[in-house]
Amino acid sequence: MKYDAHRNPNPHKWQSLTDLQRADLIEAYHSAHGIPLPNPRLHAFIHTIVENQIAMRNQLPVRATLARLMTEGLDRHDALHAIGSVLAVQMHEILTGSFPHIEASQDYFEALAKLTADSWLRSQGA
Repeated sequence: MKYDAHRNPNPHKWQSLTDLQRADLIEAYHSAHGIPLPNPRLHAFIHTIVENQIAMRNQLPVRATLARLMTEGLDRHDALHAIGSVLAVQMHEILTGSFPHIEASQDYFEALAKLTADSWLRSQGA
């Protein structure tokens, strides 16, 4: 299986892989496309988590957030990065103990609801 950040992976094939195999495919994609990353492995694992959440279909609001960001003008890869940026903030707050709430999932979903293509592009200096 090849990974392409601009296309939805086949959910059955995607779910048949381990997270390590998924991250390897994502890391290879970025490397093959010459996309410079400060920490390719961490980046690949965040991508993996977001793709896994999208593959869960409507069980989580991540797939709908991806679709909304794309209708707002982001391509699929940038929309994945935007969602991943929200996930990374949530993970950092949990790992550093600065997370203000017990219900991390609800805060993550609320942050996704507030995320827009414009807000993400502004945060990227675009």
